[in-house]
Amino acid sequence: MDYKEFEKSNVFGLGSENSAFAQYFIGKSYLNPLTKEGLFFANVTFEPACRNNWHIHHAKSGGGQILLCVAGSGWYQEWGKEAQSLNPGDAVVIPAGVKHWHGAKKDSWFSHIAAEVPGEETKNEWLEPVSDEEYDKLG
Repeated sequence: MDYKEFEKSNVFGLGSENSAFAQYFIGKSYLNPLTKEGLFFANVTFEPACRNNWHIHHAKSGGGQILLCVAGSGWYQEWGKEAQSLNPGDAVVIPAGVKHWHGAKKDSWFSHIAAEVPGEETKNEWLEPVSDEEYDKLG
């Protein structure tokens, strides 16, 4: 999906370049916070082939993340499992403690709403990048 087509379908907007977390991504991502208080929701956009590093959302209780796919096409993968194709309308519930990554397909921009699940003593642990070899095996 080219950018012009993607932009029409990305109803939550591109936002700003995600420079604060750029060290944890291969390629460029963009962040558009949708809420300023209470539960945190943000539209995260990935340019084609952009993906974040493997990471874990830790929590003493509760916690985790929910992804609501809104535009383009992407991937989600948990450690030790096959990658899942993501398209608008798909939702992924990621429990605390699960090692995973997500990002765009090679030929498509991709956006999802990221919602942090409330919990006690929550924190993210950023891990190794998804290698080109791992990523290139995906369709």
